[in-house]
Amino acid sequence: MRLTFPLTIIGFFLFLALFADILAPYPYSLQNRKAPFHPPTRIHIFKDGELTFPYVHPYRMRDPLFKVYEEDRNVACRLRLFRKTEHGYRLLSVEEPCHLYLLGTDKLGRDILSRLIYGSRVSLTIGLVGVSITFLLGSLIGGISGYFGGRIDTAIMRLVEVLLAIPTFYLMLSLRSVFPLTMESFQVFLMVIFILSFLGWAGLARVVRGMVLSIREKEFVQSARSYGAGTLRILRVHILPNTYYYLIVSATLSFPGYILAEASLSFLGLGIQEPFPSWGNMLSDARNVNLV
Repeated sequence: MRLTFPLTIIGFFLFLALFADILAPYPYSLQNRKAPFHPPTRIHIFKDGELTFPYVHPYRMRDPLFKVYEEDRNVACRLRLFRKTEHGYRLLSVEEPCHLYLLGTDKLGRDILSRLIYGSRVSLTIGLVGVSITFLLGSLIGGISGYFGGRIDTAIMRLVEVLLAIPTFYLMLSLRSVFPLTMESFQVFLMVIFILSFLGWAGLARVVRGMVLSIREKEFVQSARSYGAGTLRILRVHILPNTYYYLIVSATLSFPGYILAEASLSFLGLGIQEPFPSWGNMLSDARNVNLV
């Protein structure tokens, strides 16, 4: 039970990211300038006191200054399931003049729920790719350091200690400042992955190095060496597989940290830029108390 619930949560968000084009009611960049700060659309299931198919009413702006909306109860639009719209197939949709803004809209009239779903693609992908690269580098460098020892081990461990001695968040900001702010979104995406991977491998390499120092003295490793097995084969077949259990647990625990790191950069305006959504740049709107 303890393992099933977290895996269910992760699977749910991965499902959102994979099928965002169908699950999101609208494209993430679609703007409705006539409906900024639109309130969440209410779904009705009763009409004249009787249970009916879910429907919504269109909204009209009653006060343009304070962005106050009210339902137009003279018009009703049925909720459509998995229908083709002008934006492709969508799980939930309504016809004009109604709109389906289940979490409301932002200052540009963009559907917040759609941007939240599409943003999961960016944040989760950065987490998955970043963790994968980090653990590939950490296990490889830590394995080499622990297996060969000597000057190689000393040089690698001193580099690891330098990286671990610097506060991660400030080092992350320093690395970001090296790149121009005018980078394209895909370049920013790759840059964020590079920064997170560069900062994450050091601690892992130190632990793997300690495990390899112990494993390399085991009898099965000595037997493989006596039979003439090469260094790469010994590392790949006999030593590193014995660290996989730790790597899997550590990767699982590190995954949320990568998402938070990307969100922190984007929140400060140094990560994924508009109009592309990520959970971090969507949170940046919360800095303005008038928009909350």
